[in-house]
Amino acid sequence: MTVRNRQGDSRDDGTPSVGSTPASGVHNAVVGVVSGSVVQAGVLVVGTAHQPAARERPVPRQLPAAPPAFVGRAGECAELTAAVERPVGGAPAIAAICGAGGIGKTALALHWAHRHADRFPDGQLFVDLNGFSSAGEPMTPGAAVRGFLDALGVDPARIPSEPHAQTGLYRSLVAGKRLLIVLDNAADAEQLGPLLPGDASCGVLVTSRRRLDSLIANHGAHPVRLAALAGTEAHRLLAAHLGPDRVDAEPGAVADLLAVCGGFPLALAIVAGRARAHPHLPLTGLVAELCDEANGLDVLDGDDPAVSLPAVLSWSLRALTPWQRAVFGLLGIAPGSDIGSGAAASLLGVPGIRARAVLRELVRASLLDEHAPGRWRMHDLIRRCAVERADRDLTDAEREAALRRVVGFHLHTADAAARLLHPQVYESMVPFGRPPGGCAPLRPADARAALAWFRAEYPNLAAVERFAVERRRDALVWQLAWVMQGFRVMQGHHADNEAAWRAALVAAHRLPDPVLPTWTRGFLGAALTWNRRYAEATGHLEHVLSVAVDFEEVGVEGHAHALLAWNHGEAGDHERAWEHAHHALRICREAALGGKEAYALHVVGRCRMRAGDLAGARDCCETALALHRAQGDRFGEAEVLDSLGGIARREGRLDVVEHYRRAADLHRAHGYTYAEAESLDHLGQAHLADGQRVRARAAWEEALALYREQGRDTAAARVRARLDDLDAAGRPPPGSG
Repeated sequence: MTVRNRQGDSRDDGTPSVGSTPASGVHNAVVGVVSGSVVQAGVLVVGTAHQPAARERPVPRQLPAAPPAFVGRAGECAELTAAVERPVGGAPAIAAICGAGGIGKTALALHWAHRHADRFPDGQLFVDLNGFSSAGEPMTPGAAVRGFLDALGVDPARIPSEPHAQTGLYRSLVAGKRLLIVLDNAADAEQLGPLLPGDASCGVLVTSRRRLDSLIANHGAHPVRLAALAGTEAHRLLAAHLGPDRVDAEPGAVADLLAVCGGFPLALAIVAGRARAHPHLPLTGLVAELCDEANGLDVLDGDDPAVSLPAVLSWSLRALTPWQRAVFGLLGIAPGSDIGSGAAASLLGVPGIRARAVLRELVRASLLDEHAPGRWRMHDLIRRCAVERADRDLTDAEREAALRRVVGFHLHTADAAARLLHPQVYESMVPFGRPPGGCAPLRPADARAALAWFRAEYPNLAAVERFAVERRRDALVWQLAWVMQGFRVMQGHHADNEAAWRAALVAAHRLPDPVLPTWTRGFLGAALTWNRRYAEATGHLEHVLSVAVDFEEVGVEGHAHALLAWNHGEAGDHERAWEHAHHALRICREAALGGKEAYALHVVGRCRMRAGDLAGARDCCETALALHRAQGDRFGEAEVLDSLGGIARREGRLDVVEHYRRAADLHRAHGYTYAEAESLDHLGQAHLADGQRVRARAAWEEALALYREQGRDTAAARVRARLDDLDAAGRPPPGSG
């Protein structure tokens, strides 16, 4: 390389002066600035004593102010520190913060950047890339690079015109520097490429609503997924905005505000701003406005688009294709808190592979979260935006067809699952017809898969029920109550079961089948017995019995007697229980109703046990056990085993523990968690009677966990007291030490 001064005088011979280089070559070949000198066409030009080549370059301090109210995010801040300050190899250290609009990505980046500014002595560069904003099109990478060159103090006259040369100059300037580069609001990874430094000296923070997969894969960026604030953090943020006195003055209204805002920082800031604008008005008025579904998201709107949640979310939607926007709207109106792959495919009326592809795009856009493999959900505020989009962009026919498909998916899959869990009950029932076109219900492989599906989808099935009741889809209301009854009894959802059959009874009166209300009262009576509402249950069951006798429905008559026997026995009316049990067994035997006979025998056995006829009780239960096993009825088998344990305990027999253990194991194996808790409770008592304190504790601890999970507070308190007694008995007496 030949060194020349500004006048172009050569310091050796044979090398042309700068002036001999074509003008375009001089201007377009600038590839770097080094200590105030310029490299042009392979020639390093230095200043003279009269015209200095270098001016002192400014240290850029482009960070906007730190957010005035910032709470929580300790885990995310730790992730950023680990990612930005520990580069791997020679690549720049990059952290990519992604999340929905208004979730607090920029606030997190600025909070962290200001707290760690001292670790970047060469300054901070910041640019809003307008990937999602009211400014229109995203900023071009070239415009962002040019802004950085200005911030780094490059003389505009010495900035090359070609974008790639500007990028090269920018990377030369930041090479070896301890700079923090904050690239805010990126549209995609392509926009970021020219802005990334070329070595590991700089740290880079990126924020985007899109999940920047290629930045992660190609540049080793560390993804930091930002979710809504947790409850305590959201409360602290609202207190930071409003002041602790106002928050403490109205705890109920504050709890409601937090529930509506769902940990969304922008929503909390908007709500707080409106509250501050009216300091003398109670927060309850704002709560009422926010909770009014008719207002949609308008209550979180404002004059400034930057602090308007509807506007902020709309910028995310602009980046979607028409198909993606339609899917976004349909997901908003689908009943339930989340959606699985199969339900999504039916909702959209497309094959599963296409449904999963579009859902992944919405995840990348931070409008949807895959919270478990194959399961997606929206934040409540984003869902409200989706509902408004569906109302605005989709026709009534499109929305109705999608709802029919997704409701059909849940109904027909639940029907298939119920038949696997309780074949003795459901296999003889006529199917509900063909599902709607475009609906593809699942067919679980076995009872275990059916139980897993019910557990995963139960909140959504309950939401479909509410939808059916609200829309007066009477046949659907009844069908859902029927197909979900078995699972609900297994899992102890007795309050839901009662509510479902109450709604089904109302629906049955509007349906054309004249006997349907009567049979529905039978199911409601059973549900009421489970909930210990014995008197009301008796009225319904006696009505069913009367109608069954009038219509000579022998099977219904026998089962109604058995249910009444069970109901009266639980209520303590043993005389009436024995009377109905005797009739139930006689009718079922005469009509050769195997499954109902087994149940009736079990009821008779329990009546005899209560009366003290232990030998007769054991004979009835052992016969019932054999019938249940022959029919493959595992629930009935387990129930009878538990009763045999109670009989053996009263008789002083040695097989007490074995009966209870087998009952508990069978309940557990088939998902009958409600009855499993009771069998474990009984097993603990049997172990204690045998002096097996350690085994008693183990059984009771399992029972306690199940009771608490099922919300059975009285039973949980009883078992907790037994465990406390065990602890007290195991301690030495006072003063013995």
